[in-house]
Amino acid sequence: MRIVIAEDDTLLREGLNLVLRGEGFEVVASVGDPAAFLAAVEEHRPDVAVVDVRMPPTHTDEGIKAAVAARRAHPGLAVLVLSAYVEQSFATDLLADGARSVGYLLKERVGRVDAFVEALHRVAGGGTAIDPEVVAQLFAQRRADDPVERLTPREKEVLSVMAEGLGNGAIAQRLFITENAVHKHIRNIFLKFGLTPDDQTDRRVAAVLHYLERA
Repeated sequence: MRIVIAEDDTLLREGLNLVLRGEGFEVVASVGDPAAFLAAVEEHRPDVAVVDVRMPPTHTDEGIKAAVAARRAHPGLAVLVLSAYVEQSFATDLLADGARSVGYLLKERVGRVDAFVEALHRVAGGGTAIDPEVVAQLFAQRRADDPVERLTPREKEVLSVMAEGLGNGAIAQRLFITENAVHKHIRNIFLKFGLTPDDQTDRRVAAVLHYLERA
């Protein structure tokens, strides 16, 4: 798997480089600013980009803007965004063009190498990897009139784990319930969100977007 790293903190950038190479990934470029990142993506056409949210010159949202621009220029590019804090508006910006092959993790997860590598493989495979802390804070800020509030406590649990990018089997293991129960809860979530079967719509993706966009 070919990876481009965009991180302005030199120590973290080099640390990511060492971790990824040690796990067998091919790091084709490691850069420290948005312009260099976009140039590296254009030159190397990586499978995955690992991008910091806050980058020069203002250290606000340059990284997320660059990630969105890179995905628009190269729709097949998987992006895993790293942030020091939960910034849910940036998560929804990244997902606005479709929630496939995207991830949003807190930087503290990088130290948990297994989880970090799992997230990389998940987004490279077309899935999502949303940090559990981001999910938790989004749920804490729900508006009373939001359809999410019509979900049962168990349905909210299922949706929160689904938003991390896990499949039915992994959700069942996480919540200590059967896969049949997971299937039933997800079906109820779709009904309450008004998501009917449609060949043009991935209802799991639509459900995740529904609550991310309404934080």
